[in-house]
Amino acid sequence: MRGITVFSGNAHTELAEEVCRNLGTPLSPTYISRFSNDCIQVQLQASCREADVFFIQPLCPPVQDHLMELMQMLDAARGSAAARLTAVIPYYAYARSDKKDAPRIPITARLVADLLVTAGADRVLTMALHSPQVHGFFSCPVDHLNAIKVLAHHFKDRGDGKNLVVVSPDLGNAKNAAKFARLLNAPVAAGNKRRLSDEDVAIDLVGDVDGKDAIVMDDEIATGGTIIETLDVLRQRGVRRISIACTHGLFTGPAIERLRAQTDVDEIVTTNTVPIAPEKLLPNMTVLSIAPLLAEAIRRTHNGESISTMFDEPI
Repeated sequence: MRGITVFSGNAHTELAEEVCRNLGTPLSPTYISRFSNDCIQVQLQASCREADVFFIQPLCPPVQDHLMELMQMLDAARGSAAARLTAVIPYYAYARSDKKDAPRIPITARLVADLLVTAGADRVLTMALHSPQVHGFFSCPVDHLNAIKVLAHHFKDRGDGKNLVVVSPDLGNAKNAAKFARLLNAPVAAGNKRRLSDEDVAIDLVGDVDGKDAIVMDDEIATGGTIIETLDVLRQRGVRRISIACTHGLFTGPAIERLRAQTDVDEIVTTNTVPIAPEKLLPNMTVLSIAPLLAEAIRRTHNGESISTMFDEPI
């Protein structure tokens, strides 16, 4: 197997270029076009014969276009005699469709996992799956990364933890919030979320937050309904200062206007797993890069080294 070759679709070329700068390797060109009948056509414009090939493509909106680009890139490289194909998916959008919670609906997270393997993926490298069990939906090896240390490093100087509390908006994210809290030497509180609709939720908060500085930590913010409801509960409980942290800053629909109205929020911190349009960058928003983390994971994958030890070291 020859060296690393990296391609990217249209989803997030800025992230792919930054990852390549960290790896010290060029981003290989890809030509993507559309036929008159709206079909997508992909051409890899660099040789990948016998190479260890990585495709960096988050499944961010428009999700279906970016998924089709990724599958076509995988199929093109497989047909070009690449030695190994790794799909690097910083944001796996379909992870939210992980179960049958209504009659006659698909488990789309598993369906898309099967499609990616059928297209040629030998392994998948992803980050902060909304539902951890989606890891097991793939029939190929999966490295499930997280940005907890990246986020914790940003907040590490926020006091000594005595008056700080990490708040998870729902119990499903409480385990990650607890890891984040341990890195900050802070306690954790969690919300019991009851979803009323795709945008509206109700939160019952469990934990001591009265009079504390809170960091509300979630895996992703889409429309912002869960976050806003959590902030309302925290205000009712007498929290002093509030910050927000998430890995995937989708900020879809009314999210930005909702967050803009939260004038008492000190800071909104997210990462660049998905591109954030300039008009969505609020004055109190900080975007942290996960490119060095992805680059190190790619390097270790190529060299056959452990990925899990990346997360064992203290911040």
